[in-house]
Amino acid sequence: MTLKFYNSITKKKEVFKPLVEGHVNMYVCGPTVYDHPHIGHAKSYVSYDVIVRYLRYLGYKVCYVQNITDVGHLTDNADAGDDKILARAQRERIEPAVLVEIYTRSYFEDMDALNNLRPDISPRATAHIPEQIELIEKLISKGYAYVSNGSVYFEVSKYREYGKLSGRKQEDLEAGARIEINLEKRNPNDFALWKKAEPAHIMRWKSPWGEGFPGWHLECSAMSMKYLGESLDIHGGGIENMFPHHECEIAQSEAANDMTFVRYWIHNNMVTVNGQKMGKSLGNFVTLKDAFKKYHPLTIRFFILSTHYRSPLDFSNEALDAADKGLKRLFNTIKRVRRQIDEAANGETTVLVYEKLEEHKKAFLNAMDEDINTSGAIAALFDLSKEVNALLDSGEEVSKKCMEDINSLYQELGDGILGIVPVRKEVKADIEDDFSEGDKSVLKEVMGVLIDTRNQLRKEKLFQLSDFIRNKLTEIGITLEDTQDVTLWKKR
Repeated sequence: MTLKFYNSITKKKEVFKPLVEGHVNMYVCGPTVYDHPHIGHAKSYVSYDVIVRYLRYLGYKVCYVQNITDVGHLTDNADAGDDKILARAQRERIEPAVLVEIYTRSYFEDMDALNNLRPDISPRATAHIPEQIELIEKLISKGYAYVSNGSVYFEVSKYREYGKLSGRKQEDLEAGARIEINLEKRNPNDFALWKKAEPAHIMRWKSPWGEGFPGWHLECSAMSMKYLGESLDIHGGGIENMFPHHECEIAQSEAANDMTFVRYWIHNNMVTVNGQKMGKSLGNFVTLKDAFKKYHPLTIRFFILSTHYRSPLDFSNEALDAADKGLKRLFNTIKRVRRQIDEAANGETTVLVYEKLEEHKKAFLNAMDEDINTSGAIAALFDLSKEVNALLDSGEEVSKKCMEDINSLYQELGDGILGIVPVRKEVKADIEDDFSEGDKSVLKEVMGVLIDTRNQLRKEKLFQLSDFIRNKLTEIGITLEDTQDVTLWKKR
């Protein structure tokens, strides 16, 4: 088969053909760093991580750019409200730059834990103010933008294709507009390229139009074009960014350069909680750091990849528990294979076994070619495991070489492409041990029993026994901390 993507702008699956053969320029909207990342961020960035992995697996040289938004993202996405970073910094009474560093580091820590590959370039909006000013000047000179009271706006009516990504027509937007009146704008749908900074606004830069800060939509166009050129192969992001963010990106980029901005628009769907979008603004989000306290990061990754990236993913503890069990079943088979490598004899394995392995690999790659169908690819891995377990249970003599080849196939598909199989330096290592280190659900229950028992002993003034429990836990690397209301524990 041939790799196909669902292109959001054409509303159909298309065979992927990059602008330059063998090379892929890919840009993905990165996080606005004013809080810890949550499960919704994980769905987005795990999805694009697998796309990058698969493109590289197919032999493409990929330049993957994912920005860091550290200024300009306003609270209502309609050129009004507070800057999200500035508002959070003021609440915490720290400098915005300090806040950005805290949450940028938090973001990369969590993405590393999820086994996401680092982007090739992670540009920040604040480091590219000159490029953004230059782009605005170009749009003004071409008649697409105008200055108003120290701010600069893109005039949507001048770009007749506005709405071609989201399917929203300009006349419909005007008729149904519920945007608060802004006297600086010629039309309510015009969007800010540069915003005038009010006297109390800390984040501000000098520009030809006065001190201010760039609009959120502008930064992605300026940074993607700086590093990837005026026409990109792939632009990714959450479906919620299709309008207005990506629509505005298209308008300003194509107006500036008179060429197609993006050839393949790829959008991932959102994470829901009881059918409602998970998000910080709704207060129903679960941070990854909290999720990692109960579930191994690879369980989270497996949970995400079990659903197609264009489908919504409903979050619940029950769903994560099921993912945890499913991943362990897969790991148990790989564990058997790796142990068998040491026990198997040298010799030959029937051609039939290799033919079956090739069939499962083909099914896996066919699923990936069909718009990165990771759920189908995972199903192919489980079919492979069923075959492998049947082979090991049959009593048929399987050579050491065959076991090594099976292990290599799991690494090729499960790690290299999906990123869900940990790599061990030695084949004989126990993969389950690596996974179970983060599986704290049982440990949490056991610790609860021990703590309750110790607290009861203390109430009965049996301090020798209560101290015995504390000391034994300390010996195995678990420390207890008695607070006024509760006893806390942690592993050293």
